[in-house]
Amino acid sequence: MKAVRCCDKHVHVVEVPPPAGEGVVVNVRSAGICGSDLHMLDLGFPIPGTLGHEVAGVLKDGREVAVEPVAPCGHCDMCVQGDYFSCRKGPAVLFGVGLDGGMAQQILVPPRAIVPLPNNVRAADACLVEPLAVAVHGISMLKLTPQSRVAIIGAGAVGLAATAVLSTHLKTVHVAARHDAQKEAVEKLGAGLAPEGEYDAVIECAGNSAAMAQAARLCKPGGTIILLATYWEAVTMPAADISLKSLTVKGSFLYGSHGLVRDVEVAAQLMAARPELKDILITHRIPLEAAPEAFAIARDRQAGAIKVVLEP
Repeated sequence: MKAVRCCDKHVHVVEVPPPAGEGVVVNVRSAGICGSDLHMLDLGFPIPGTLGHEVAGVLKDGREVAVEPVAPCGHCDMCVQGDYFSCRKGPAVLFGVGLDGGMAQQILVPPRAIVPLPNNVRAADACLVEPLAVAVHGISMLKLTPQSRVAIIGAGAVGLAATAVLSTHLKTVHVAARHDAQKEAVEKLGAGLAPEGEYDAVIECAGNSAAMAQAARLCKPGGTIILLATYWEAVTMPAADISLKSLTVKGSFLYGSHGLVRDVEVAAQLMAARPELKDILITHRIPLEAAPEAFAIARDRQAGAIKVVLEP
């Protein structure tokens, strides 16, 4: 089968054996290109197999599903207490990083990774479940009311996913966006632009020092900053604002569960409740065979790319 793999900081479409072994085979229908995929390529991050952690497809029996792309050990202290997103095995449990991912015609995953989709959500769009679940997980750390004011710094896919989650419930959500396509998406999602004033919480989705400083500046005294970005280099913490305002800074990674409900399931339900999300967030659909071109498009935010999706 065809799969997308990395060699010398470039992506290539290669022929690999179909997945075999214990687990569930998913025939992939959509695989999103994440900013993390681009950073891993640029940094030469060692990726032993197939790329792709934003994945959805169809099972042998015809059911359309999304994938929670993590296979935690289930035995370490973090897994036992339910925080499997912090499994002690680290990146080795992540599909598309330590395990073969979904930029391929098929992916093999454990049964626990299967996410049933609501009837009105198609696998062709459900690669969005993963970035939406990242946002759901981070936002769940906040104590919000309908009157809460929240700012979001950065309007890439995760920043817009956070916008989609929050604008469903809050009146005041403002987003700092750089590019015209991002600004248009923010407005379509029902949020405002150009944060100013004070906010109960700020969600940092850009992953750099300037964004951290802006988040601390916008946060009201006693407020909370959620770090939803993936950080690939050190950032300078605005210690003066954090200390003087008694701010709380919380890191967030991947997704988890609240009782019996997983963040990925909440994300799937959000897609069902807001069917416009797929048209707002997915800007490009490209055949798997054209993965190198798709990655080049995903890098060009100025040209309007938000979520670029590979379709096997």
